[in-house]
Amino acid sequence: MIQIFEIQSAQEMEQAFEIRRIVFVIGQQCAPDEEYDEYEQICRHFLAKHQGIQAGTCRIRETSEGIKLERFAVLEQYRGQNIGAALVENCLQKIQDTHKKIYLHAQEHALKFYEKFGFQAVGDRFYEANIPHFKMIFKP
Repeated sequence: MIQIFEIQSAQEMEQAFEIRRIVFVIGQQCAPDEEYDEYEQICRHFLAKHQGIQAGTCRIRETSEGIKLERFAVLEQYRGQNIGAALVENCLQKIQDTHKKIYLHAQEHALKFYEKFGFQAVGDRFYEANIPHFKMIFKP
């Protein structure tokens, strides 16, 4: 069973940061100063639990362009169990009444995953943290 909830405490935030550290800093060798940024305090952060264990995280941030979904991370041992999908669906549900553009920066290997939710790639490939990405816009 997957549970998604909005982070409410410093302890929950530490758990989300640890998931991101394992996935991005260790697993994808992103620099910590690129992974953790000045926007942490203004974002809505979420944790995913699988059978009561913290397994994934993401955040939503309002920008000058609209609402950006970002920092989707699922621990390797929990991948393939629909945790990422549950996180995306949760984010879209939380912002469903917005009239703002909804977008994200998807790692190239994840394009097809986000397409399943109505995101479409726009523009050219670019690099964040030395990883190829595409901007994707939500077009339900």
